[in-house]
Amino acid sequence: MTTTEIGFIGLGLMGAAMVGRLQDRGYALTVLGHRNRAGVEAAVGRGATEAATARDLAAASDIVMLCMGTSDQVESRMRGPDGVIAGLRPGAVVIDFGTSLPASTRALGEEVAAAGGTYLDAPLGRTPSHAKDGKLNIMAAGDTAAYERVRPVLDDLGENVFHLGPLGSGHTIKLINNFMAMTMANGMAEAFAMADVMGVPRQGLYDVMSAGPLHSGMMDFVKAYAIDGDPTGLAFAVKNGLKDVGYYARMAEEAGVDSMMSGAALGAMTASDAAGRGETMVPEQVDFFAERFKG
Repeated sequence: MTTTEIGFIGLGLMGAAMVGRLQDRGYALTVLGHRNRAGVEAAVGRGATEAATARDLAAASDIVMLCMGTSDQVESRMRGPDGVIAGLRPGAVVIDFGTSLPASTRALGEEVAAAGGTYLDAPLGRTPSHAKDGKLNIMAAGDTAAYERVRPVLDDLGENVFHLGPLGSGHTIKLINNFMAMTMANGMAEAFAMADVMGVPRQGLYDVMSAGPLHSGMMDFVKAYAIDGDPTGLAFAVKNGLKDVGYYARMAEEAGVDSMMSGAALGAMTASDAAGRGETMVPEQVDFFAERFKG
């Protein structure tokens, strides 16, 4: 058992897999509930302690980790009389593994520093199955000394661990990455639907496109559903893609620039979500475009 005490907030699919990995590696865990109790109960069943509040969790932890869906959710757990900042140990490190707005991250960083701790952003790449085996991609940023202190723990969680610069850099790069991913995925989904409209085979389209410089992992994820019927290669819901591209557009606006390219992906996923398809996987956008083209 390592002596580093870790508090973990947000035991959804990804968070629960990360907690399981940390427990496999011998860390003492304090956890805070999720609306789905399965992850918390599994962790407690293996010896974790469940905290009543984020403040209590922080008071018991050398490192506080958050794996949550939105900046608003992170802020709600960090601030207030029962928040992480209120219970923070001197010298503690707080790590946001979610995909958050960089401006929110930097603001929280100042508040954590004022309370005697250090805040790092470290958004994730890959899936819960990778988390279970310690194979995540981790895009960390923030104070270098704090990063080096927690690096051994990050190495237990990730196969590829990057330090990308000042606080907020990880979230910035993650948003740019996801903007590109969702733009490519929706473009490929429309391409397959357009092949149907024009009466050419999806397989033929894929064969030609994949033989040239357009070939990519994202193309293959969409092809896996469009041709093979498997949406699980990219197990990322439309509603999550919509959130991330929306954050990217907001980041651009806050920087004083107008993102032209994000508009198409944002519009497609907004319309898909409004049509009740928010819970479907991004490769299933092929069906959204196909139905739209039918009128």
